[in-house]
Amino acid sequence: MSIPTSEPLLPEDENRLPPARRRRVRRALLPVGGDERAAFFEQLAYQVTPGYEFFLFTFLAGVGIGIAIWLDSPALYLLAALIAPFLGPALGLSLAVVVGSGKFFLKSLGSLLIACLLIFGLSVLAGGIGKLVSPDNSLTLPLNFSLFSIPNFVVLALGVGFANYMLVRNPRQKPLVASVAIAYELLLPLGVAGFSLSYGLPGSWVDGVIVFVVHLAWSALVGAIVLFIMGLKPANIFGYTLSSSIILIGLIAMVMIAGLMTARPVVVATLPTSTSTPTWASTTPSQPSLTPSTSPSPMPPTLTPTATIPPTFTPTVTVTPQPTPVWARVYAPMSDGAIVREEPGGKAVTSLLNGSLVQVISEPVRGEGNSVWVQVRTDNGTVGWMLQTLLATATPAPAW
Repeated sequence: MSIPTSEPLLPEDENRLPPARRRRVRRALLPVGGDERAAFFEQLAYQVTPGYEFFLFTFLAGVGIGIAIWLDSPALYLLAALIAPFLGPALGLSLAVVVGSGKFFLKSLGSLLIACLLIFGLSVLAGGIGKLVSPDNSLTLPLNFSLFSIPNFVVLALGVGFANYMLVRNPRQKPLVASVAIAYELLLPLGVAGFSLSYGLPGSWVDGVIVFVVHLAWSALVGAIVLFIMGLKPANIFGYTLSSSIILIGLIAMVMIAGLMTARPVVVATLPTSTSTPTWASTTPSQPSLTPSTSPSPMPPTLTPTATIPPTFTPTVTVTPQPTPVWARVYAPMSDGAIVREEPGGKAVTSLLNGSLVQVISEPVRGEGNSVWVQVRTDNGTVGWMLQTLLATATPAPAW
């Protein structure tokens, strides 16, 4: 008697399996069967596919980012990241590598681009309003989001890694907490770029866009690596091609970051200044003279005129000692750099990264709130004022 092959076999009861095999089944991250694996990928795709609420909360987050930049408030930056929706499309870029679907990749990328344009447009509007209401407002915190820093990349990698891991372990629940870190590192640099474009913050708005693009490539690379470690490999040739492209873009981004962060001004050693004052005194050469000679002669003596050479004046050259220039490095422990202003507490001129070398060209001046300011000159010749507490002197100077 043979068993008919047209009827499916019942799945094995987990309670009847041997203990060792039962533990392996429970510890497995991914389903083993083909149908279960397809249903698993479908559930993941459903979680990362945005709905109408995604764009609604993106709009609210864009308004929050614009207000946070205008008021220059760290608490409002965090609030804007909390309002931001679950950034499933950012995770969908990595998931498209595993699924091997070009349509799903373009759908995730298109949703993410629409959200980014919404954030950028609202930030441009907020910057324009802020320019009309308070054009002389000195903003310091927004500049930090347009600079590359190692802590930002670490936070973004942890957020993307935890989000992908938790999503694979439990596809029915969205990892909202990890998404806050992703929104903080992706949306805020883009918002600062839009605000800078219309408000006119120091530096270029392109810097914020570059930071956003590099962060996005970094998140896709980290997400693909995490999924690969968890056993989700590309399903077809498109997936391998897409994963290779993401890895290549990620490596290029890492090289760019390494080059930008290692570029530091070269320390120029100061030569000792001579303090002696050599003086060449005026000298008068000897004056040869011809004296009249008298000799016994029958003829009357003849007087010969005396030739006198006038003294030559030699000018005195005096070398005036110059004060030793004071060099200092930017050292802001609470941020990635410092701001150079037109006057103490005035409008920002430019920003400098930690480690940048400047020349102090004035004595310390006390400003409002007992703050001490010094005038500096940057390596490109820009002159402005900086807080003395944000500088570490390399040469001793009075009142330091």
